[in-house]
Amino acid sequence: MPELPEVETVMRGMRAHLEGHTILRAEMRRPDLRWAMPPDLATRLTGARVEGFHRRGKYILMRLGGGDSVLLHLGMSGRILLSRLDPAQPVVVGAHEHVVLETEEGCRLGFVDPRRFGAIDLVPTNLEEEHRLLAGLGPEPLDPAWNAEVLRDALRGRRTPLKAALLDQRTVAGLGNIYVCEALFRARLSPERDAASIGPERAARLVAAIRAVLEDAIAAGGSSLRDYVQPDGELGYFQHGWRVYGREGEPCPDCPGLPGCGGVRRLVQSGRSSFFCPKLQR
Repeated sequence: MPELPEVETVMRGMRAHLEGHTILRAEMRRPDLRWAMPPDLATRLTGARVEGFHRRGKYILMRLGGGDSVLLHLGMSGRILLSRLDPAQPVVVGAHEHVVLETEEGCRLGFVDPRRFGAIDLVPTNLEEEHRLLAGLGPEPLDPAWNAEVLRDALRGRRTPLKAALLDQRTVAGLGNIYVCEALFRARLSPERDAASIGPERAARLVAAIRAVLEDAIAAGGSSLRDYVQPDGELGYFQHGWRVYGREGEPCPDCPGLPGCGGVRRLVQSGRSSFFCPKLQR
């Protein structure tokens, strides 16, 4: 599933192509994705001006004139395809393209979701944080207000592995398996460490590592897994910068050949693979 950097990349692509545009046509090619879409969604979108965009965790909010926001979640296989309309060329509707928007300014958006685990909803802009999918989310890791003290408060008393605590969206919003593995490696913390054991110094290291890995991934355009591409169709390349994720059995990039280092290991935690260096991460 796309994580924060991929969702941020998609949101930025949508902003660059759609902000300030007026929706000329909206078509819902089926009534539901993971959940039912509002039955009057096409009517309420038609004629609306796209005022701006906001990301909350792994969700995109497209804010419209008139006080509504479109809430979009990509799910496991969702993609946003953006293109320019050409009057001389027929529009080809892609397979599994369930939602289509066209703007007066000549931009076309298609939401493709083969597995239909994505979601689209409408919410009043001033009540975005009260939506059932957003209300329980923790702080944003790229928000300057999120710091070591806030993280320690969220982990205090948590008798659960550190990695599981970080994947809990109530602890911090937007993190997924890939970037938690990479951040824990940079912070030199074991995914098996007790979450409640994180003191001030370790919390500061972890906050810095999480921010750094997310910023690096956003700069690289997001990581591309099987189903993910950026809105313009270009692949993200951060997967070439993974230090430990998916590298089981390879030498640890930070201690190659050192005595006692057996390379990158993998363990399964709550059904998810964790990749780490047992020598460096404690």
